[in-house]
Amino acid sequence: MQQQYEGYKDLADSLKSASALLNLERKSQLHQDIITICNHLVNPSFRIAVFGPFNHGKSTLLNAMLGNRTLPIDLIPTTGAAITVKYGSDLQTRIMLVDDTEIYRSGTEVLQEFAILDNNRQMRKDVVSVEIFCSHPFLETGVEFLDLPGTNDREEQDNLVREQLLSADLVIQLLDARKLMTLGERENLRDWLLDRGIKTVIFVANFINLLEPDEQKQVQNRLVFVAESFRAELPPGFSNLYRVDALPALRARLKGDVAAANSSGLVAFETALQNIVEILQPNRGSVRLPRVQAIASQIQLSLKAKIDHIAIEIKSFDDKQNTKIEIKQKAANLIYKGFAISVGELRDWLALPNLLTKYQAEAAVALAENNFTSWQTNTLKKDLTQLQLAAGKWLDQAYEFFHEERPQDLLIPFPIEPHVILPSKSSNTDDLSEPGSIAVGSGIGWLLGGPVGAAVVGSISYLLNKNIQNQDEQLAKDSYHQKVAKLCITAIEDYLSRFSAQGLSILIEYEQKAEKIICFELSQEPLEITNKRETLQRLQNGFNQLLQELEKVKILSNHQLYKEIPKSTNINRKYSPQPERVKTFSQKDPDIKQQHENSAKNTGTRVEFVSPPPPKASPSPRPEELEAKFRDWELNEEIARMKAEMRTPGSQTSKQQNTTQSNKTPNQAQTDKITHAYDILGLQANASQAEVKQAYRTLVKKWHPDLFVNQPQLLKQAQEKMHLVNEAYTILSEK
Repeated sequence: MQQQYEGYKDLADSLKSASALLNLERKSQLHQDIITICNHLVNPSFRIAVFGPFNHGKSTLLNAMLGNRTLPIDLIPTTGAAITVKYGSDLQTRIMLVDDTEIYRSGTEVLQEFAILDNNRQMRKDVVSVEIFCSHPFLETGVEFLDLPGTNDREEQDNLVREQLLSADLVIQLLDARKLMTLGERENLRDWLLDRGIKTVIFVANFINLLEPDEQKQVQNRLVFVAESFRAELPPGFSNLYRVDALPALRARLKGDVAAANSSGLVAFETALQNIVEILQPNRGSVRLPRVQAIASQIQLSLKAKIDHIAIEIKSFDDKQNTKIEIKQKAANLIYKGFAISVGELRDWLALPNLLTKYQAEAAVALAENNFTSWQTNTLKKDLTQLQLAAGKWLDQAYEFFHEERPQDLLIPFPIEPHVILPSKSSNTDDLSEPGSIAVGSGIGWLLGGPVGAAVVGSISYLLNKNIQNQDEQLAKDSYHQKVAKLCITAIEDYLSRFSAQGLSILIEYEQKAEKIICFELSQEPLEITNKRETLQRLQNGFNQLLQELEKVKILSNHQLYKEIPKSTNINRKYSPQPERVKTFSQKDPDIKQQHENSAKNTGTRVEFVSPPPPKASPSPRPEELEAKFRDWELNEEIARMKAEMRTPGSQTSKQQNTTQSNKTPNQAQTDKITHAYDILGLQANASQAEVKQAYRTLVKKWHPDLFVNQPQLLKQAQEKMHLVNEAYTILSEK
């Protein structure tokens, strides 16, 4: 018969596992109920419990049904433990103590020592279970009786009764006909039975024989009302109310008086009871599972509360971490973008065609005038330093923000200064005065004086403007000053070629090093959070397992399975931004790359790239240049804002702070300043931050002082206007 209940073993194990996850105290009611119902689920016997207040005749009724004085009875409350009566060939008693000691005796005399209340009406603390084995045909069918202590006497006994009722497939509630359904009995019926899914209940009225005939009729009517007011879940055609005079029934059984047993109501009750058990016993799952549903519902609610609490804590941590990561990712992308733009500008500047276009003419002139060192310091080095610092500042930002590898300065050295040896002057020269030339000892320059010097400088400009390779070769041979000019131009080309090649090579290495700086390690989460994740997973697995086991036995639930928690992907790895890189000159035009390589190898060839010398006066910046400046300013501003956010983890973000602050009522002075700021930007009051920013951008492009460098009167006006615009933008950004 045990095999019939192997299917419930998984359900019982799931209930126990869920109980362990809740860390319930052993003495808690829920823990006791879980243990009781789990043991009952795998119990192959059909258990019938006799339940009622003390001195209602519970033990007397059971003795009458068994046909002997098996159980202790007296005029005072006696049963101090739950006594289970099972089938056995001989009358024997087995008692289990808390220290696992087993007491096995013939007969039932040992009950006087272990199973009844002492003189202080206290139960023994060392008794775990009491079992009586009795030879009775009804018990042999797999039925067992449970004689419970009387209720409404001691709290400890009430707790024991309440716990044991869950292990009963059928409950016989004994009523005293002299005081039907007291308030305590009605409360017990509701709290201990109905609310816990125990609805297979039969009422047995005792002591009716002690009433007068008129009283018996009145009590009978009241009993019918009691029975009808409680809808028991018994097989169809069976009443849930019976009359048994327990003591006369016991006496009749002991004497073998069949007629007296019939008149006591015992025979009718026994017949009905056996038929009910015969119907319920094969499908006892329908009796037990409603109790499981009531207990499981409590477990699920407790588990869900625990799961939700931990999930909220983890989500709060994840939200904060994700916010920090998003800020860092955005910062890394912005820094990388700024770095790529700056490096791209430096790379374009280092491209040989651009260097030749911008510097060849004035460098050749400086060389001819023996002023090359000064030109290199004041012009070329100045421009290079500005571009180097522009690129380096982004790596400084990255180090300050992410604290990864400290960046090294970007240093691009200059080649050895050009060395030109003046050609000898032929005897048939023109009318120009003597060159007055002297070769400088270092070989990097010379002095040209008089008309020859001026002619050389003029020839440099002329040759570069007219494209020297298209000039008449004979003319170049016959003109001394053009020979000198050509040597200067070629020397500068060689110098800039070496400078470009070396600079671009260093820049490539610098970009590779930047990848180690513009990145950040995604931090290892605290052990406390990791443990909480593991705990949450165990709780959800236990919850899901219980839910699935309940579904197998057709117990429906309003709860849904928890989805598996995805493991964090932000642990122990680095984030490196990979935005679209700025295209280099070699990607723009392969021909330029080839020309660059040729120039780097050739130091004596004629000039390949020519263009007019740059104008000395700096023009006003073009709109696209101003736009680039503004984008650069925006990147710096955004990085600074994110740094401020990162310094105050857990606090409100700047947007949240702005929102919070905007809800505060400013004083009148502040209100006037804000209104004036809107007017300066040409906006309606309470315009959005996006509108404020757009208006500011528009005004910057219109009134930027760089646009009026050649217009002194308008320049002053633009400076004053930009002062007001900047002040207004600051006020509206902080309001």
